[in-house]
Amino acid sequence: MMLIDPHTHMISRTTDDYEAMAASGIVALIEPAFWLGQPRTNVGSYIDYLSSIVGFERFRAGQFGIRHYCTVGLNSKEANNEELAEAVMDILPGFALKEGVVAIGEIGYDEQTELEDRYFRQQLELAKELELPVMVHTPHRDKKRGTSRSMDVCEEHGLDPSMIVIDHNNEETVKEVLDRGYWAAFSIYPSTKMGNSRMVDILEQYGAKNIIVDSACDWGISEPLGVAKTAKLALERGIPKEMVRLACYQNALSAYGQSGQMKESDWLNPEPIDQRTIYEGNSILRGGREPLVEDLSVRRNANNNIIE
Repeated sequence: MMLIDPHTHMISRTTDDYEAMAASGIVALIEPAFWLGQPRTNVGSYIDYLSSIVGFERFRAGQFGIRHYCTVGLNSKEANNEELAEAVMDILPGFALKEGVVAIGEIGYDEQTELEDRYFRQQLELAKELELPVMVHTPHRDKKRGTSRSMDVCEEHGLDPSMIVIDHNNEETVKEVLDRGYWAAFSIYPSTKMGNSRMVDILEQYGAKNIIVDSACDWGISEPLGVAKTAKLALERGIPKEMVRLACYQNALSAYGQSGQMKESDWLNPEPIDQRTIYEGNSILRGGREPLVEDLSVRRNANNNIIE
């Protein structure tokens, strides 16, 4: 079974994670622009960051046989720095048009402040103008109200719910998100947000229509194999394989494929892995390591299990 992880912050992960994800069946991933843990102080740091996720991370993932896409946006925390936010909004349209950008995101609310609301709305208008999907970050605090408010604002701006992925859902929010016609994504974390077993419970209760599983792995305690482990547990608990395929592969492709940037043929007919190649003079190899050169299609035909 091929898998997609549609929310991963790989800039903060190691190459070991790429290797493990590829071995687990991940064929494609999406890296959303996000909060680094420390506030960015100027727009130059944003430019460098966005350049990295549309550039080097795309190359690095490919060196392990994974197709890399990304989303770009001003995150809700940094929307509260008005000077920085204004500067980021100036440069954002240029990045949104780059190859491999599949959505505006992750955007939305954190503390649900006036500034967060202002820049959320501006970015929704940008997504509408560019006909791109949107990845919405729902707040960690006061989540139910923030989730409802996020959808209300999307509708005020005339966006089609089928173009919006509402992420970081839980048992409290999922019904309303699905009832209103949005994509409902769930971040599988080891101890917070949504665990594997709880996720399978949701699949048992709601089915897989419009449900997306992701890892949201980042610089914190998180699990880059969250999608694969959830898929494995779901199958073990008797969830039909087609439902698992929808939640852990097809729905992400259907949602973000609306960008025109993400196509199944990208990984069904892959370029060979050749770790002798370089990106702006840099290689992923260190210490004289022997480069891997491999026909990726042969590997996938021979072994495409989720995880052992």
